[in-house]
Amino acid sequence: MSIRTAIVSSCLVGAVIFSIGYKGLAQPKAEQHSITIAVVNVREVFRKCNRNAKYRQEAMAEYNTTMLELEKLSKQIQADEAGLKTLRPGSPDHLKQYEEVLLKKGQLDARQQYLKLERPLKDQRWTEQIYQEILQITKELAEQKGLDLVFDKQEPEFPAASGDELMLTLSTHKLLYCGGCLDITAEVIARLDAKN
Repeated sequence: MSIRTAIVSSCLVGAVIFSIGYKGLAQPKAEQHSITIAVVNVREVFRKCNRNAKYRQEAMAEYNTTMLELEKLSKQIQADEAGLKTLRPGSPDHLKQYEEVLLKKGQLDARQQYLKLERPLKDQRWTEQIYQEILQITKELAEQKGLDLVFDKQEPEFPAASGDELMLTLSTHKLLYCGGCLDITAEVIARLDAKN
C-alpha cells in the first residue's frame, strides 16, 4: 500500500469517526419532561357560577316587566279599538281615535321586534364576557399550578335532541378521556364568583 493510499484511507476513516462523533455531540439526548394536564368543565362553570345565575334572574325579571308593559299596551289598543266602534266613522273624534290606535300598534310592533333582537344579543354579550373571564382565570390557575395544558371537559349529553345537535356534539367533543387529570372546575367557579 502506498503512502498516498494510506493517507487517503486515514483521512476517510478520520472523517467518518469525526462525523459520527459530531452527530453525537450535535444531538444531545432530550430531557424527559412530563406534561402536566388539567381539565375544566366550562358548561358546569356556566351552570354553577353565581354570577351567571344572578344575571339570568335579572334578565328574567327584566323580560317579565317588559312583557307586562307590552300586555298593558295591547289591552289599551283593544280598548281603543272597541271605543272606535262607538264613534261615527269619518268624524274628527273617530279619526283622532283611529290615529291613536295606529300609533300604539306601531309602538307595540316596534317594541316586540326590538326585543327579538335585544334579548339574544344581551345574552350573547354576557356569555362572551363570562367566557373571556373563564379563559383568563384558567390561564392564571395554569401558570400558578405549573400546568402545561388545560382542556375543556364537557361530557356529551345523550340522547341528542336532534341529528344536528348530535353532529355538533361529535364535532366539538374533543377530550375523550382524561383519567388522572387535575380538574380545576371548582377553582374556576370560585374565582369567577369572587369577581364583582
